[in-house]
Amino acid sequence: MKNKKLLVIRILLAIGTVVSLYFVPWILVWTWLQPLPNTIQEQVEETIGYGFGGAIVYVDKAGEEPALYSAGFKDSYNNVPVDPNALFKIASISKLYVAVAITKLVNENRLNLDKTIAYYFPELVGRIEYADRITLRLMVQHRSGIPNFTDQPRFWEDPPSSTQGALELVFDLPGEFEPGEAYAYSNTNYLLLKELISKTIGYNYFQYIKEEILTPLKLTNTFGSLSEVNLDDVMSGYYVGYEPDLKTEDQGMLATAQDVGIFLRALNDGSVFKKGEQEIYSSIYVYEHTGLVPGYQSIAKYHKDIDAVVIQFTNTTNFSGYNWNLSEIAYSRVVKILRKN
Repeated sequence: MKNKKLLVIRILLAIGTVVSLYFVPWILVWTWLQPLPNTIQEQVEETIGYGFGGAIVYVDKAGEEPALYSAGFKDSYNNVPVDPNALFKIASISKLYVAVAITKLVNENRLNLDKTIAYYFPELVGRIEYADRITLRLMVQHRSGIPNFTDQPRFWEDPPSSTQGALELVFDLPGEFEPGEAYAYSNTNYLLLKELISKTIGYNYFQYIKEEILTPLKLTNTFGSLSEVNLDDVMSGYYVGYEPDLKTEDQGMLATAQDVGIFLRALNDGSVFKKGEQEIYSSIYVYEHTGLVPGYQSIAKYHKDIDAVVIQFTNTTNFSGYNWNLSEIAYSRVVKILRKN
């Protein structure tokens, strides 16, 4: 009887193993196991084989000239090769710029990190829960508990065309948690922060970013919206299973990989800051970021151990697939090549 029970257990374990293997994302395993190429350019070319239309990588390693690498197509439908200097929708990487702008205004005593939404936006009291307890600091740090407007079903059914429309999606909803009690990434935080910058300075927040960040760093290929650029300069974006090119959708800031890389270097070495600003920034936000909107994935990080900034853009997304995981694997392989060399 004991032997029979052991046999049954072994059979069930074997069946469980077979079933679990069915759910293994083999494409990710296969990608991880591939031999590492000798050069970054070879890796970028391999990245296209992961299912991306085009890819751009910018590397700024200490002691070496900054370099751009690219492969695939800028416009896959018309077989236009990737331009390494193409504009790309950087999505949430833009939060780094907004956080720096907030820092500068705090340092100038024009904003106070401990003042609340109720103080800065009294009209939102009663529309956003805990408005009298959510501080500017908590919004920057994603610890406000304000629901994320892009997580609301109505956002994808009928995307709002204005800030007010986006806010309407979260008005009167309960907070995700009490202010400061947890962390939850919320685009609503930064929508409000951009509004606050504009309200404080009396003109558009991106103009302030341009004056205080871009111009001092001589970054001429970073823009606030699609309306400011020539559409021919923008890299196409694709979503798996959806045919139209997504580059005509206005989704916030655009920049070249080189511009993002120069900014990220200045952020990490402190040259983007004036006296007293870096201490403020370090207390409220991070020094790297990723970005994701339909058609566009981006990774921007500084690697202290090799003193290198690495930026990667890929222009094909699939929120229900493995495109993001594959882009992370491709990025990590680029960094491994840098470390190896």
